[in-house]
Amino acid sequence: MKPFVQKNKIIIDTDPGHDDAMALMLACKSAELDVLAVTTVAGNSTIQNTTRNARYILDCIGRSDIAVYSGASRPLKRELVQAVVHGASGLAGIDPQNEARLTHDAADQIVRLVRENPNEVTIVTLGPLTNIAQAMAGDPATMRQVRQIISMGGAISVAGNKNRVAEFNIFVDPEAADVVLQFAGVPKTLVPLDACNQVQMHLNDFKRIQDKALRTLLLKMLRPYIANLHVDTGVKAALMYDPLTVFFLLQPELCQTALYNVQVETNGELTRGMTVADRRTVTDGLKPNATVVTDINAAAFVTRFIDTLNGSSFQG
Repeated sequence: MKPFVQKNKIIIDTDPGHDDAMALMLACKSAELDVLAVTTVAGNSTIQNTTRNARYILDCIGRSDIAVYSGASRPLKRELVQAVVHGASGLAGIDPQNEARLTHDAADQIVRLVRENPNEVTIVTLGPLTNIAQAMAGDPATMRQVRQIISMGGAISVAGNKNRVAEFNIFVDPEAADVVLQFAGVPKTLVPLDACNQVQMHLNDFKRIQDKALRTLLLKMLRPYIANLHVDTGVKAALMYDPLTVFFLLQPELCQTALYNVQVETNGELTRGMTVADRRTVTDGLKPNATVVTDINAAAFVTRFIDTLNGSSFQG
């Protein structure tokens, strides 16, 4: 008899997106994680597309049992700015045609799940933080019972990927990111571009996926993603932003971190969405509000990603 292992209960808040799709695959196929729900937000694409894409990926990996709740269709105070690298559908290369089945209640469902599982739920965010900010505003007492929040977002000491200084998720809804980072009582971790830029995967890596249907799906997705990234960033590989956030939850010991007080620029024109970390020796006295991932073991990530996707059958 196998020993009982207590799984980490998580909610994945996401805007698929190619890297979001791969993060969903990694999380849902990891035996250590109990995915309570997937909540969707507008970001990489419209809320219709991101919700449809999330349902499509879950169906493909045989996890249509996981509830999907759609959320914010636009940032708290701004018009939506969509990504380019993921194409018009959000998943260029496969362009799903299934129904989105919007529910419009992601923030309420997040609060409900936290209330039902106090101090047990980790929220993994892979897109703009609009849903999380709305949940915090709607029921702050319950949201202080979140175990931790792990977010793909920010650029601490590297260039931005949306403007000169800002990472895309924070840029899209800087007001929401500011709400989340300033929300007291919940541990928060940022997985920023500083760490994500270090990890790249190539088409030959994905050819190690044993299941033919899953391998074919990934290669169809990744060819346009890599081509668009090359135009956008100069990188000729798949940057694995969102899967790295799941990897940190799974194996934090393989990552290096630092504690910072991080604030978000919401007023600047040139600096919209900048994550400003106080890295001075003598600070202004504000306590650290975030753990920031500074380095990730790239080889270990690639091995873990491939091994996990090879660990269970794919439902094509």
